[in-house]
Amino acid sequence: MSVGEAAAVDCASVRVRPDRSHDEYTEDGDTRLLVPPNQPESPELSVVIPALDEQSTIAEFVRWCHEGMTRAGVVGEVVIVDSSTDLTAERALAAGACVLRTPRAGLGRAYRDAIPYVRGRYILMGDADCTYDFRLLEPFVERFREGYEFVMGSRWKGSIEPGAMPRLHRYLGTPVTTWVLNRLYGSHFSDIHCGMRGITRNGLIVMELESDSWEYASEMVLKSVQMELRTVEVPVRFLKDRDGRVSHHRRAGWRSPWLAAWVNLRTMFVYGSDFFILKPGLIAFVVGLLITLPLAAGPITIGSISLSLYWMLIGMTLTIIGLQAFLLGCVAQLLFDYSGRARARWLSVFSYTRTMIVVALTACAGIACGVPLLLYYISHHGSLSLRASVQDGLGVIGLMLIAISFMLFAFTLVLHGAAIATRRSTGPKHADA
Repeated sequence: MSVGEAAAVDCASVRVRPDRSHDEYTEDGDTRLLVPPNQPESPELSVVIPALDEQSTIAEFVRWCHEGMTRAGVVGEVVIVDSSTDLTAERALAAGACVLRTPRAGLGRAYRDAIPYVRGRYILMGDADCTYDFRLLEPFVERFREGYEFVMGSRWKGSIEPGAMPRLHRYLGTPVTTWVLNRLYGSHFSDIHCGMRGITRNGLIVMELESDSWEYASEMVLKSVQMELRTVEVPVRFLKDRDGRVSHHRRAGWRSPWLAAWVNLRTMFVYGSDFFILKPGLIAFVVGLLITLPLAAGPITIGSISLSLYWMLIGMTLTIIGLQAFLLGCVAQLLFDYSGRARARWLSVFSYTRTMIVVALTACAGIACGVPLLLYYISHHGSLSLRASVQDGLGVIGLMLIAISFMLFAFTLVLHGAAIATRRSTGPKHADA
């Protein structure tokens, strides 16, 4: 069956949801859904697979999917998100898969493009190159039916055929990035880059994937933690490439795996930025205060070490940097808050009226602490010297308090504005209802 023939039958065989017009469902700009005949009316599972020039494996892969669904006793559909220039689309259609023709825009974008067109309650993802054995998809279906919302495959808990994974990926890339993500997000995944994974359709919609390329894999895993999806890992079988097939990483050149690792780490760090700044910032703030405040009354000598005005300036610097980092960490948590707890917590701690009162009192205290130093400056005709006196100490405290008051003022405005901009009316746990 050619692409043209498939386009001729898609109007008769596509199943349109009540909330969408037929034209909107089958065609959207450069995106077009091609549907072979005899598709199930109400599939429980949708196998959604991006494909780029996979004509050598696509037909067998689609047959594997249908065999796996038969074994699992699940009614399902196969949707190939295709941007190929070869015969991938024709062969997928002939094998019984729907084909969503899209512009070439990356793996993450392919899954976003597919959302309006898939009909299953559960979505199973993977690769079209027959490296993941979709004949063995039954564990995913079983976990979905048990109530899990995110079912992650694990090659480490399953099996890896000799020669299936480059040594760089197996012993460095995947273990290191998996360890980093687990440390940042407090998770316990064993294989965050496993391509065979499943998620409820509703979960994928609420997740709002932003990544266009390889980093979608990490974004999906870390957001499953942030969303508190009910998650489980299942073993998968990973096979080596068929003879004659060249992986996409190799097609892109030797830099491709390193660039993929870089963009994945970037995604982890951006979405988990509070890990680096919230608690470390709070620690720096407290340490800075412990250094600065005792020196306000004058120098302190501990053994042979004299702590004076210069130490006080170091303490003030730590205090301001630490507070700024902590406040940014609060905003970062709110930006990626799906449960609503971070939003409720920080709006409670930094309620507008109470915080503005603290800002005013802090600013007044800072000005009051700076008055003695200002009077000294005036009385000495604009001359100041670092004398490590009480006046100097109070002057440093005053400047620090004024800086803190302005930071709190600006932070409160940004926090409450971000809370409004990021408010989610429906959480992921209830959107299916």
